[in-house]
Amino acid sequence: MSIVSIEALEFGVEDLEVGKRFLADFGLSPVDETTFETLNGARLSLAPVDDPALPPAFEPGSTLRRMTWGVDDATALAELKARLADQPGFVDRGDLIECRDPNGMTVAIRVSTLREVELDVTPINQYGDMRRVDQPSPVYERATPAGIGHAVFFVDDLEATEAFYRETLGFAVSDRYTDRAVFLRMQARGGHHNLFLLKLPHRGAGLNHVAFTVRDIHEVIGGGLAMNRKQWSTFLGPGRHPISSAYFWYVNSPLGGAFEYYTNEDYLTEAWVPREMQHSLESFTEWAVEGGIDAETRRQKKTEA
Repeated sequence: MSIVSIEALEFGVEDLEVGKRFLADFGLSPVDETTFETLNGARLSLAPVDDPALPPAFEPGSTLRRMTWGVDDATALAELKARLADQPGFVDRGDLIECRDPNGMTVAIRVSTLREVELDVTPINQYGDMRRVDQPSPVYERATPAGIGHAVFFVDDLEATEAFYRETLGFAVSDRYTDRAVFLRMQARGGHHNLFLLKLPHRGAGLNHVAFTVRDIHEVIGGGLAMNRKQWSTFLGPGRHPISSAYFWYVNSPLGGAFEYYTNEDYLTEAWVPREMQHSLESFTEWAVEGGIDAETRRQKKTEA
């Protein structure tokens, strides 16, 4: 398996200033006027929605226009060049290649430039396993995402899009919703999913959300509350996904779809046997707070009359 990282996301947006404010508030660091990055150096860049330098959009309005994946070395990149040469929109830029996947998303691949990140993560105490001694759990005033963990796309042709990522790029299936969706991870050993493909009735291709890894559940909460204080609306969260065990908080994004803070996802290996289940509320959320928590009261956000 060749793909090892998510390197960059490029968005076409209808309002650059709002988009830049959102990324700064979300906890990303500015690199230049329109580029921001996570702690490990994964970058998000913004351009006007009608910028001719952007690839074609797979849905109208603000949305993701190019997703860049990383490989370990030049040998892996050369192997993928040969494998992708007959794909639609294929371009060889030497140190970067790109094509369009069957869903219309422009996929770029380069040798990874991400940096290692070491973070102080406070242990949790559970019954019979007391790892945090004489130390309180942290409270975060905001989140600082470590990296880009996964992307979720609405797809027109689930079978063809899954085949591209599995057979051409070498992704592994983690779990599946029958005739509805598939969770894919880059490597046999890794987090539960780096890509989730979802086919819904009466919904064409598009961006559902992109997700960012943070230290722990406390940083998920701190990040969500910070976005609440900045007047960004919550889509859903905090909550927990049974299918991946991850804690989450989704914030509606002016870049398209939603942005998610998450942590505590399952780590899978070659021994994992993918599950197949029906798509349901119970499999998606064990629990969740709709509309988020109000930063002032620390209680569920009230819907205004």
